[in-house]
Amino acid sequence: MSERKPYPSDLSDEQRSLIEPVITAWKDRHRSVSGHQGAYDMREIVNAILYQGRTGCQWAYLPHDLPQKSATYYYFAAWRDDGTGQVIHELLRCQVRERARRLEDPTLVVLDTQSVHVAAGVPAVTSGHDPAKRVPGRKRGLAVDVLGLVITVVVLAANTHDNAAGIVLLDQVAEHAGGTVRKALVDQGFKRHCHVGEWRGRIFELIMVEGDRPWGARRRRTRGTGTRWRSSPTACGCTSASRSVSARSRN
Repeated sequence: MSERKPYPSDLSDEQRSLIEPVITAWKDRHRSVSGHQGAYDMREIVNAILYQGRTGCQWAYLPHDLPQKSATYYYFAAWRDDGTGQVIHELLRCQVRERARRLEDPTLVVLDTQSVHVAAGVPAVTSGHDPAKRVPGRKRGLAVDVLGLVITVVVLAANTHDNAAGIVLLDQVAEHAGGTVRKALVDQGFKRHCHVGEWRGRIFELIMVEGDRPWGARRRRTRGTGTRWRSSPTACGCTSASRSVSARSRN
């Protein structure tokens, strides 16, 4: 690799050391029959993918000092389709959680959705109209842990009900979070009551959060720290609001 001026999105040496075993193992499983190792260093391939993801440029507009589109998109599409990208994401998430002195896999997640407009050329069969938010387009759903780290993302038509989006999210959470999740914080768009039941063979609790607080929580003023929420005995067993969980929960 020729020397070039680094981009802000480039991998650091520490970041490279974290993901290099996964990429090396992938390369070993996908050796060329001719023995050709490729024209580009894999670190530069990852740098090009990160540049495109950070800037949002079209693949054909990647800078000339990064690998060209054909090579970069080949690896991007291959890792997306065979799950390698997901493996790297989960590996990094687990390491960030451990550095924060938390369990490797979460026991609580936060679910939310947002309806967004789409470009004019998006097919009508993959979009819809959200009557509650008056937004034509798509609905994206997120499941995150209490640190805000993404567990999974889904994209659906905007007219999909939040409950349906939540079911898809919980299915993917069960697949990607090691089967440890037992509770989920949701807002008014989901079922309007606390629910404890069996989900995919596991006991699961759905905790409704209204605004910044769980149902049944009462407001408490604290000097110099603004408003905090303290749970009453009827607050479904939730000990803090979603914005306070990350500071106090050890899930």
